[in-house]
Amino acid sequence: MHTAGEPVRIIADGWPRLHGTTLLEKRREAKANHDHLRRLLMAEPRGHADMYGALLVEPDHPEAHLAVLFLHNEGYSTMCGHAVIALGRYAVDQGLVPAVEPETVVNIQCPCGLVRAIVEVTGGKAGAVRFDSVPAFAFALDKMVETRDWGPVTVDIGYGGAFYAFLPADSIGLDVETSPIRDLTDAGEKIALAAAEQIKLEHPEEPDLAFLYGAILTDGRDDWQAGEAGATRNVCIFAGRQVDRSPTGSGVTARIALQHARGLIAPGQCRLFRSVTGQDFTGEVVETTRIGRHRAVVARIGGHAYYSGTARFTAEPDDPLRGGFLLR
Repeated sequence: MHTAGEPVRIIADGWPRLHGTTLLEKRREAKANHDHLRRLLMAEPRGHADMYGALLVEPDHPEAHLAVLFLHNEGYSTMCGHAVIALGRYAVDQGLVPAVEPETVVNIQCPCGLVRAIVEVTGGKAGAVRFDSVPAFAFALDKMVETRDWGPVTVDIGYGGAFYAFLPADSIGLDVETSPIRDLTDAGEKIALAAAEQIKLEHPEEPDLAFLYGAILTDGRDDWQAGEAGATRNVCIFAGRQVDRSPTGSGVTARIALQHARGLIAPGQCRLFRSVTGQDFTGEVVETTRIGRHRAVVARIGGHAYYSGTARFTAEPDDPLRGGFLLR
């Protein structure tokens, strides 16, 4: 499937059963024992450097209808909003959850926690999907990071199921709408590496979640305004140089948490967030809460996912490239 142009390869069969008790244990087990399968499915010649995957596994959360591990070119992420949107529709269409009109709730256990997807159903067909995030929060505001190319830059660190470093693109002489993707990618990678090295992250509940997933460059339009019709743009660079074609569900969640922490968006104020493909997610605050010492929000993110095909992949024993490779 794809969501706003960002691929999600849903792995429905063929992966060895994972025996971990919790989803995070399954994530560690997949990385330790079956990482060759991630490389086989994500990398060339069966995938590419920007491929994304979702592995369906048994949930351990009592409210979950299904559980998922997220895969990409570098490893295993903790949250993926575009994949959740696709999985919500997929779960209804495949009968994993009985379809109820006008909306069907699909509870998806992600490594970061339980995410509630709300799937619109009309005439038995699943359509648009919204999901309620795990508690999202501003970890750090106006944090200075030293870079080789731009000197000191100021970033915000937000958590939306994964940690991201945010900054306006024009603060480093770029524009998210007109600058070449290569320039945005170079900047995102360098700033993410610098921020990861210089800022120590902590998650209030789970150490496995305390790592910087990527950098998000924005157009700087963070202040919600009544009657505002236009979308605010951002581009997410993660897993090294992977470019999210969608607005990035977990990134939009984290960005909303930052906006709320600055008093720039209030519950019930819905905004559009636009990606490099020109496609939009909706985003709003639906609840305020706390997680550990952090004031947090539950964000509701909405979008559309579409089917792009089905496949069965093979790796012959004598294939010298059966493990996959990546060219940049």
